[in-house]
Amino acid sequence: MNYLAHLYLSGDDSGLLVGNFIGDYVKGRQFTRYTGTIQQGILLHRHIDTFTDCHPEVLKSAALFKEGYHRYAGVVCDIVYDHFLAANWSNYSNIPLHDFVNRAHRILLRHYFSLPLKVKQFLPFLIKSRRLENYQYLEGVEKTLRIMSSHSSLPDKSDYALEQLQNHYTDLQQQFFKFMPSIEASVTQFLASHQRFTDFNHAALSG
Repeated sequence: MNYLAHLYLSGDDSGLLVGNFIGDYVKGRQFTRYTGTIQQGILLHRHIDTFTDCHPEVLKSAALFKEGYHRYAGVVCDIVYDHFLAANWSNYSNIPLHDFVNRAHRILLRHYFSLPLKVKQFLPFLIKSRRLENYQYLEGVEKTLRIMSSHSSLPDKSDYALEQLQNHYTDLQQQFFKFMPSIEASVTQFLASHQRFTDFNHAALSG
């Protein structure tokens, strides 16, 4: 799952939201540099990624992008799932997407100076472009893929990704719909278990 889904799954807690957003940029035990629910959010991010990468519906979706993206198919699937979340936002939240995104932006900016360097560098551009809100449009998906391919090792095959998304839109959306209750339940269970954040042998701590 990409940025929008991680923010959504953080619920109403600002600290969880920040930690979940920066999770990819906090490696290993670096999470101990953070405190409270930001630390919990980082571990939650790792749990979400682990759960998502192994889920049968996600694996089906990722397989549709395998030919063009190979080992990066899961990355594309994450962005596609953010698209379906944004496009069907009213099914999951009573808060309008525009308002939710604005709130997330405000929270992240309040914590700007404690964010990892890479996040500090891209956050202003993410906010200015309204990328999270624009996931609901196919053009937003394409733009995100192009940005990622220019700043990472993701292959520059956005045309292929959009073609696959459009050709298999119904199947992919149904797979997303089947997946969402599972990840929401898993997050609820994870957050309810305080031991998840205190047992240093837990798998999440080694990410």
